Amino acid sequence: MTVLEVIQRSAEFLTKKGVESPRLQVELMLAHLLQMKRMSLYLNFERALTPKELDDLREMVRRRGQREPLQHILGSTSFCGLEMAVNSDVLIPRPETEFLAELGWEFLNSQPASPAPPTALDFGTGSGCLAITLSVKCLIAEVHAIDISPEALGLARLNAARHQVENRIRFHTGDGFTALPAGLQFNLIITNPPYISSAEIETLEPEVRDHDPRRALDGGPDGLDFYRLLAKEAGKYLKAGGKIMLEFGEGQAESIRILFEQQKWIVEAIKADYSGRLRIMIARRTD
Repeated sequence: MTVLEVIQRSAEFLTKKGVESPRLQVELMLAHLLQMKRMSLYLNFERALTPKELDDLREMVRRRGQREPLQHILGSTSFCGLEMAVNSDVLIPRPETEFLAELGWEFLNSQPASPAPPTALDFGTGSGCLAITLSVKCLIAEVHAIDISPEALGLARLNAARHQVENRIRFHTGDGFTALPAGLQFNLIITNPPYISSAEIETLEPEVRDHDPRRALDGGPDGLDFYRLLAKEAGKYLKAGGKIMLEFGEGQAESIRILFEQQKWIVEAIKADYSGRLRIMIARRTD
């Protein structure tokens, strides 16, 4: 069977399974399997696949047809141009979170390098995508990352090593701010916390509902549990002039603004992501 034939047949199969962009999905899997760029497939339509290649692709397509995320099948995803290993222990990094990362590294790069380097905390690091990107994009920064999941932190450490920043990120295992050693304060706290309401999780696409860790999705009955925690506790971990930058879900902007203002924060900005949806809040303490 040729490259073109297997693309066409596999795309038809995925279409029947309700997978979005089925041809693109097949092409990405096949390019990964053949270790070539996706566009190179178009120059190799008549290439015949070996029996092993066919078997391997069939297994990948079968898994995708069962709505396993493409990123899990490939073993990684791209975040801000950096390849990050992912699995079922961590939330798959989303494109909209890249804007949060960009705002974070721009702020860190604006901070003076002396008498001490700028510091950042990634609250709930998961795959480590935010902490690692900050370290790569701001070479002077000292970055800390916390997560309650030892498995997630294990993967985050692997990702940090892949990008050669493992010696510049301090990972802490534990529940929220209790994971941190006493006395630490930061110029920046950055976070993409769980923000989906508990009841809504069952309505999500199977790729998210059945494969992302529920702990990384569930924000409590109204989706705002972690924002209440951050509004109440994060201020004591910020240096003078420090900021918190956080991502939130659709329709949550005003509720989160109120939560933070009730705890004496100054909300500096609520920003839309690249698709035009309100997505990021930036705030600082009044004291």
